[in-house]
Amino acid sequence: MTKIEAAADWRDVNRANWDERVPIHSASRFYDVPGFVAGKDALRDFELAEVGDVDGRTLVHLQCHIGLDTLSWARRGATVTGLDFSEPAVAEAGAIAARIGASTARFVTSDVYDAEAALDGATFDIVYTGLGALCWLPDIDRWARTAAALVAPGGFLYLAEFHPFTDVLAEDGRTVELDYFHREPTVWDEPGTYTDADTETSANVTVEWQHGIGDVVSALIAAGLRLEFLHEHDYSLFARFPILEHDDGRYRFPAGQPRVPLIYSLRATKAA
Repeated sequence: MTKIEAAADWRDVNRANWDERVPIHSASRFYDVPGFVAGKDALRDFELAEVGDVDGRTLVHLQCHIGLDTLSWARRGATVTGLDFSEPAVAEAGAIAARIGASTARFVTSDVYDAEAALDGATFDIVYTGLGALCWLPDIDRWARTAAALVAPGGFLYLAEFHPFTDVLAEDGRTVELDYFHREPTVWDEPGTYTDADTETSANVTVEWQHGIGDVVSALIAAGLRLEFLHEHDYSLFARFPILEHDDGRYRFPAGQPRVPLIYSLRATKAA
């Protein structure tokens, strides 16, 4: 498959990649499903602080993968719905929900752009999108309109995402190498996965897009949401660059190294 063919067929290409990696991820130490079933939390401290109390609220998680973040919100009292375009991922999420007794959690197979129809026009107190989601979507304005339509009056969208500035840095984590404003699709052909780099895989082509902070914020505002906050964080959840040092589950630049943001988070509300 050529890069042009892959870019034109981006949804099917990406779905095949994710479908193949579901069992790899489910068995990986990275996701640690047995630990999660035993009570381990999948959410990050800053997310818990910024989202706040979810007890008794409805929450939809867009692009939920195997549902560990989704079910972590369910454990805190939310009535949750997870949505993902990968049928194997949705099936695995449902199986994990059954294992922990999350009887009110439901998981739906759908492309994120079709979420309104797939969820029968339902709205939610909280629309949540976790890390590593937006790079798989070509049209950030359409995503914002879709997400905003799912927010109930008085509710909010919460997004935690890897910072796009990291995409312009070279592997040394110090040198600006690529174009921050590049918006054309990038086609990758890489075996393995972020949980198991050396595992053998066959569906190795992916198509990804880069979305700047301004693109995301402007799209949400144009979709009718009000930006409540935008926070930038100086750490990542994995060794994005070899220079990063591990610190209690977080990866930071070493002392004395100039820092750049590695994650950002935002909350945008809909008027009641």
